[in-house]
Amino acid sequence: MTRDRGGTVVGVGIIGLGFMGRTHLAAYASAEARGHRCSVRAAHDPGRRASAAGNLIAAGGADELLASLPREASVDALLARRDIDLVSICTPTDTHVGLVRAAIAAGKHVIVEKPTALDASAIDGLARDAREAGVLVMPAHCMRFWPAWAWMADAVRGLRFGAPRRAQFRRVGARPSWSQDFYLDVARSGGAAVDLHIHDADFVRFAFGEPSTVSARGTRMHVHARYEFASGLVVEAEGGWQDDPSFPFTMSATIECERGTMDFLLGRVPELLLRTADGERPVEVGREYPEGSGYDFEIRAMLSAIHSGAAAAPVTLTDAAATQRLLDRECAQIS
Repeated sequence: MTRDRGGTVVGVGIIGLGFMGRTHLAAYASAEARGHRCSVRAAHDPGRRASAAGNLIAAGGADELLASLPREASVDALLARRDIDLVSICTPTDTHVGLVRAAIAAGKHVIVEKPTALDASAIDGLARDAREAGVLVMPAHCMRFWPAWAWMADAVRGLRFGAPRRAQFRRVGARPSWSQDFYLDVARSGGAAVDLHIHDADFVRFAFGEPSTVSARGTRMHVHARYEFASGLVVEAEGGWQDDPSFPFTMSATIECERGTMDFLLGRVPELLLRTADGERPVEVGREYPEGSGYDFEIRAMLSAIHSGAAAAPVTLTDAAATQRLLDRECAQIS
């Protein structure tokens, strides 16, 4: 890391400037503005462009930042820069393993967009490489950091409202109209059953632990999954791309516990409600959980881990491999 009058600064490089690359760029700028010591030094764009606004939020302000962002002509040139400590990899899934491996070999910390890879054993290999190199590699499982969802996960794990009884998740939207050669090619993206549904599959593991039984029906473009736990808890999750191009993106979660039900709906005011025997109340953003997106908080968590010399990333490659193996169990049951 470099130093200035304020202390050490994490130099950042971004590979891929499609929607997610621009989202990472905006998140780093937001982190820097809030006192997280970082600076985006350069980017390399293989040429992929995302014209759509994405599923959750637009990369607000990032397009303006691109005008002054230095570009490197190749991945090798970016990784050779001594002023870059952390690399965000925001390219198609089938390029991730090679790029992460190259970044590790160059001694860089890494944030890699989800899915890390469609092959869990390849993720295991990256984990070994990272350990041997002494660098942190973090899969960008943003729902673990989405403020309202992090609040729900904390409530579940801490039994704030008693033991969970049942839960339902739904994440659906129009199939991508951009980069269809990638997204609609199941061999490259895994289809919606992986590329989209991974958010809920990973959150299920994060909040509830490993399910004992997994069943699934549907297709790689629209999956209905059911997770059963030794405690008797049943969790259901639907994820998919609709054929209707006008279908709005929908993200919802309902978690019923012994003494209360948490209910989230993206875009509703308020987005997160708590229902108990005493009635219904909003869970207040800005007081009970912070404003911002999961993209913002995952970036800040990784920067904090680097600055503190943490032994492990906030989300590990072992986590990513376990989530991919859970998705493999589902995909084996669908067409």
